[in-house]
Amino acid sequence: MHLERVTSADDDRLADYRDLTDVALRRKLEPEGGLYMAESGKVLARALRAGHEPRSILTAEKWLGEIEGILGERDTTVYVVDDEIAERTTGFAVHRGMLAAMHRPGLPAVADVLAEARTVLVLDGLVDHTNVGAAFRGAAGLGADAVLVTPRCADPLYRRSVRVSMGTVFQVPWTRLPEWKGGAARDALHDAGFHIAAMALADDAVALDDFAANRPERVAFVMGSEGPGLDRAALVAADTKVIIPMAGGVDSLNVASASAVALWALRHPPRVS
Repeated sequence: MHLERVTSADDDRLADYRDLTDVALRRKLEPEGGLYMAESGKVLARALRAGHEPRSILTAEKWLGEIEGILGERDTTVYVVDDEIAERTTGFAVHRGMLAAMHRPGLPAVADVLAEARTVLVLDGLVDHTNVGAAFRGAAGLGADAVLVTPRCADPLYRRSVRVSMGTVFQVPWTRLPEWKGGAARDALHDAGFHIAAMALADDAVALDDFAANRPERVAFVMGSEGPGLDRAALVAADTKVIIPMAGGVDSLNVASASAVALWALRHPPRVS
C-alpha cells in the first residue's frame, strides 16, 4: 500500500471523504464519481472478496497493520490522519478503524440475478438505509438467493446500509428492478418463473405459515416501505398477498424484521405432491 500522511481536512486528496453525513449521502442515488464507502476492516475485506476495488482508504496510524493484512499486495493509496482530521473531513466520528472509497461496480441484469435463484427478497421503496442494510443481512443469513430493489428504494451501497448489513450487501446478488407501473417489474419476475408474494395488510391476504407450507418453487417476496407500505402497482402485480399473524394489538413488524420472519418461514423446500 502507498501511504500518504495528511494534516488538513481541507486537503484536496481527501475530497472523496468530505462531509459524508447521511443527509448529504441521501441527496443522490449514486455518489459522485461512481463511488461508495466501506466502513471497517470486516466490511472492506468482504468487499474485496466480492471483487470490488478500493480507490483509496482513510485511516489512523494504529490501524495500518490490519489494513495491510486486508489489502495484501494491492497498491492502494492509504491516507493516514488523526481522529480530529478524520471527523472534520467526513462529518462523523470514524470509529471503526477506517473508511474506504470503493469503485462502484455496474449492476447486473435482472434476468442474470434471477437465473439460478429460488427465493428472492424484493425491497419496494424503502427509504431508510438502516432497514435496507438490515434486510440484506437477514437475506444473507436466512438463505435468500438474491435481493431486488425498486427504483425508489434507498441505495444498498450507501455507507450506513453497508455498515448495518455487516458487508453482506457484497455476498448476496442484487440489482435494481424496473418500475411496477406499466408491468415491467411483474413481467421480469414472471418471465423468470417467479410467484410474486406481497406482504400486505389486505383482506384477501393469507397467513405466512399457510403460504410457506405450500410455497411455489420460485418465490419473490415483496416488502413495502416503512410508512405507506407497498406501492399500489406492486399489490396489483402480486399473485398472492401474505400477512404475518400478530398478537398484542400490534398490526405489523419493522420491514427488516418482517422480511427475516418471511425468509425463515420459506427456508424449507416446496412440498412434492
